[in-house]
Amino acid sequence: MTAVMTQVRRPGLRHPLRRILSTVTAVGLLGTALIGAAPAAAAADVQSKQWYLNAMHAEEIWKTATGKGIKVAVIDTGVNPSTASLKGQVEKGRDLTGTEGEATDDYEGHGTTMAELIAGKGRGGLRGLAPDAKIIPFRVVDLELEERMGAAKVNTWSIRDAIRAAAESDADIINVSFGVDIPVSDDEEAVEYALKKGKLFFAAAGNNAKEGNKANYPASYPAAVSVAAMGPDGEVADYSQHGEFVDLAAPGDSIPSWCDTTFTRYCDGDGGTSAASALASASAALIWSAHPDWTANQVLRVMLESAGRGKDGDKKTLSEYYGYGVVRPGAHINRGIGKPGDPDIHPLTNKKSGPGAAEEQKQSPLPEDSASPSPKAPDGKPGAEAAVAGSEEKAGGGSLGIMLGGVAAAAALAGGVLFVVRRRRGA
Repeated sequence: MTAVMTQVRRPGLRHPLRRILSTVTAVGLLGTALIGAAPAAAAADVQSKQWYLNAMHAEEIWKTATGKGIKVAVIDTGVNPSTASLKGQVEKGRDLTGTEGEATDDYEGHGTTMAELIAGKGRGGLRGLAPDAKIIPFRVVDLELEERMGAAKVNTWSIRDAIRAAAESDADIINVSFGVDIPVSDDEEAVEYALKKGKLFFAAAGNNAKEGNKANYPASYPAAVSVAAMGPDGEVADYSQHGEFVDLAAPGDSIPSWCDTTFTRYCDGDGGTSAASALASASAALIWSAHPDWTANQVLRVMLESAGRGKDGDKKTLSEYYGYGVVRPGAHINRGIGKPGDPDIHPLTNKKSGPGAAEEQKQSPLPEDSASPSPKAPDGKPGAEAAVAGSEEKAGGGSLGIMLGGVAAAAALAGGVLFVVRRRRGA
């Protein structure tokens, strides 16, 4: 078998011959927030730019759920556990790069940012949406690392190995804030394995909508939850990749991140679909901590049913830009929107999913037409038959008309959209 290079690509590398996708939209650094001399002031400054916390009514959510008891595997460039915001939040992980180093050695800064967006305490830095969740880091190969070390010195199957390691870990949720533009069968099998182990898997939809808008992996694998990025205006970002593979949208625009590996300052800019995936994972952690007896399938089903679609939104209509809608953990936690449903049926594939599912399916295969209906299955049909809003949506992201826990965004989807059959799911 020939090894396929599937590394995380560093932000800003956009060589036309490289197939590794950027994990952060490099739209330029609009400014920085210094950490060190005045940590309290710096923390207040960077947190003031986390616009989505107010939009999602995070303080109200935290009265009921904070992510306590939930662990999130962050498969990325490593996670620095020594930042002020992450002290005490990071558990032992694994380094899958094949190089010298540990999972807690972040060689780019990206993984640490994702971890803080999920579970940061906000002491001197970013405040996580699920501040009492725990992080388990799994370090994988970045394109920069591979070029610096040489292909012969790194693990070319680090993504596959990390997903499988995360599936075997104590993590409840797996977050992958990067992607490649070709499918890799070993990686897809690893994602499916994670689901069989009862994990909930989120991945960034990709930031290259303006550069071909090719499907992004692992986000485009049927078992993965693909997350697009939206901004404060309520619209999906024009760089956010779109298509029938998109399942949800989450905040991604105008979110600060660590500038570099010195971890001394945050830079303004766009977190892109990387941040969106992390915040979707955090949203899942909030819901799961409120219902610790639920399965991954039930948590995801509630996320899909409670997603913001706008006043004219149709739950049977899927958007190529934001899927079911924008994540709204508060809609369920504070208002009870969304029902958990069947604990053993994955709401995107309508197939048995969870511990022991593989063995059970071998003994008694589940007929397609016997799967319980999911939000993605109008009129009781399999998920693959659901319609998806297509090319007539606004190219800049499709007007969402959503509400993040009560804060109105842009206007609702305009009428006259083109509908196409969604083929990805249930295949």
